[in-house]
Amino acid sequence: MLTLALVLAALAAAFHVVIFVLESVRFERPEVHARFRTRTEDVAAVRPWAYNQGFYNLFLAVGAVVGIALAASGRRDVGAALVLLACGSMAAAALVLVLTDRRMARAALTQGLVPALAVVLTVAALV
Repeated sequence: MLTLALVLAALAAAFHVVIFVLESVRFERPEVHARFRTRTEDVAAVRPWAYNQGFYNLFLAVGAVVGIALAASGRRDVGAALVLLACGSMAAAALVLVLTDRRMARAALTQGLVPALAVVLTVAALV
């Protein structure tokens, strides 16, 4: 069960690295900022926030990857704790997204389902 949780955590981490690239590297492109419901005329104002948010996503991904590596190398409890923190934060952020703007439900589901499953499976593996 923990192995499947770690695979899901890795998928969640990879997705959040992609989001990092979109928010922190490519945000000014019209096809990218439109995904985040940002109008072109607002990009200059929103860009610093998006840049910062992208790094939050990157750091969550790094935390998940470190947790995966630790759990896979025999430090199961410490690794699982990091996976729970990182993936739990990803899932919670998705919940905040949909509660803030119902139009973002699809994005929230895409962002949060896999890490939420990783959390559930990690807890099940530890019980």
